[in-house]
Amino acid sequence: MKVGFVSLGCPKNLVDTEVMMGHLASRGHELTTLPEEADVIVVNTCSFIDPAKEESVNTILEMAKFKQTGRAKKLIVAGCLVERFKGDLRVQMPEIDAVVGTNEIEKIVDVCETGVNHGGPVTPYLYHDLSPRVLSTGRHSAYIKIAEGCDHPCTFCVIPQYRGEFRSRRFESVVHEATQLFARGIREINLIGQDTTSYGEDLKLKNGLAVLLARLAQIETEHQKWVRFLYCYPNRVTQQLLDTIAEHASIAKYIDMPLQHASANVLKRMKRGAHGDYFLKLIERIRATIPGVGIRSSFIVGFPGETAADFDELCDFLKAAKLDRVGVFKYSDEDTSKSFELDQKVDGRTIHNRRQRLMAVQRKISAATNKRLVGQEFTLLVEGPSPETELLWEGRLQTQAPEIDGVCYINDFGPSGETPLPGQFRRFRVTEATDYDLIGELLDTGIKTALPPANPFQILNILTSRPTAQHI
Repeated sequence: MKVGFVSLGCPKNLVDTEVMMGHLASRGHELTTLPEEADVIVVNTCSFIDPAKEESVNTILEMAKFKQTGRAKKLIVAGCLVERFKGDLRVQMPEIDAVVGTNEIEKIVDVCETGVNHGGPVTPYLYHDLSPRVLSTGRHSAYIKIAEGCDHPCTFCVIPQYRGEFRSRRFESVVHEATQLFARGIREINLIGQDTTSYGEDLKLKNGLAVLLARLAQIETEHQKWVRFLYCYPNRVTQQLLDTIAEHASIAKYIDMPLQHASANVLKRMKRGAHGDYFLKLIERIRATIPGVGIRSSFIVGFPGETAADFDELCDFLKAAKLDRVGVFKYSDEDTSKSFELDQKVDGRTIHNRRQRLMAVQRKISAATNKRLVGQEFTLLVEGPSPETELLWEGRLQTQAPEIDGVCYINDFGPSGETPLPGQFRRFRVTEATDYDLIGELLDTGIKTALPPANPFQILNILTSRPTAQHI
């Protein structure tokens, strides 16, 4: 049986998709990148905010057409849309043959083979190092999910409803998976979870993320490596965590810390706590501890009760913080979130205008930050030919996470003129800067280290979108 996958949403959804693919491949089923050739199509959905829900529904309808024009006999829908509309989804969309919830991933083989989810007890799920998995992120970069669920009470977020309470993977399970990936030639591992900074708390592990990062940094490899983690909760960023990042060269000097707002009034209604001055002091401490660190954050505009003064405070905060990367998201009034019941809703046009204004503020900051990098040299991870143009290759610095940040465009291959290899670490000089991306030249020849074997299994029609503000 040939099975094709579409994965929507954040990297955490992508890992779930890779595990489902692994279960099918380990049972002898063939994976295909062509939906017209698939006997079964699986769509792993996201529905944390309205745009993600709409994208999921549109993709399901698009894939359903292959039941008429292709070989597909079954259309399976998995993920968060299933959790949100499990009782009504198949009634409203008869094109769907079966659904698989976020805690039913291991049922995917049976559901694809029979077209039926037989139900039964469902327990909180989290994959482990022995779970079969097919990587789809290329031959040199991979994600590892170290935790699932969330215990924070953020009023805008529905993650606890769909993903359950926070739970960490066993320490040695994560280390074993990372060791295997590095042994295969993976150059960069990105640790993910709804809140990575809470890792190990449920296992009674003090400073769990810092301890884990230090252990991963000690894994011996035949090649240079990067270890990155995403999605910090600001009040869980400890000094030990910062010291650990600073101490180990292989830990990316990068902090992804969604702050969501700077106004104490708005943060209180979000049930996030803190305020802009606290965040500024934290950012100052991060930069003092980790020289050259890149800091990314995300913010929500138009949250219920956000006044013009609150928004101005957010703009002033952004100007003071001078963050390297920022994502700005419009508030999405999800009917299952606690914020849905709040009063003082902000109208759609105001939300749109505030997003445009805040992005304009950040654009100037990002452009100035990038301009200061012109003439400097960095270590770069080569990604491959640019999808934008055949004339350029792309790479990333430690301060650029995959998918969500800008990239480095390579317009000069260096002294030898030889085409670089994806997965190489090279020295890179910045020669030009745009608002979000860098342009430059390679300075060294590069060591032709072996990459892992090409993976024939790719997710068909990858539609993974940039992480949303709701991921923390």
